[in-house]
Amino acid sequence: MISVNDFKTGLTIEVDGDIWRVMEFQHVKPGKGAAFVRSKLRNLRSGAVNEKTFRAGEKVAKAQIDNRKMQYLYANGDMHAFMDSETYDQIELPEKSIAYELKFLQENMDVQVIQYEGEVLGVELPNTVVLEVAETDPGIKGDTASGGSKPAILTTGLSVQVPFFINQGDKLIINTTDSSYVSRAQ
Repeated sequence: MISVNDFKTGLTIEVDGDIWRVMEFQHVKPGKGAAFVRSKLRNLRSGAVNEKTFRAGEKVAKAQIDNRKMQYLYANGDMHAFMDSETYDQIELPEKSIAYELKFLQENMDVQVIQYEGEVLGVELPNTVVLEVAETDPGIKGDTASGGSKPAILTTGLSVQVPFFINQGDKLIINTTDSSYVSRAQ
């Protein structure tokens, strides 16, 4: 058991029979009444995001999550294959359980597969990934980094807003938490 006063971003807890990851939290001490912790939690089974309020000092069960480094291999219909790099064990995950992550996954990419008591819950991506621009309007001479943006479609099908100087074929660093452009890859 862990106190809600000890919440940290990324902590996994078990509440009401489900496994949740703490995305955000805020300790609130109102002038009148008892203190409480307001939190934003992501359900690791369904992907749903809920806001939940706990009384200060309330205890919740900490969920022991196992992360296994695996490599994304290929898509087979609506199933996606991953392989453990050390044991060569393979697992398949349905498309609906990793729909958001598929926007960033490329073949042979290393990811963390999240497991709870042998149940595969999903895939955890690195904070940033390098993806290539598949389609965008051409840059025009004189466009600068500080002026505006245009849409670009990446090789995985993800659409992001990029500066005007980005061209088709450029490799970009993309933030996986909010699908935003970070910079050009070297």
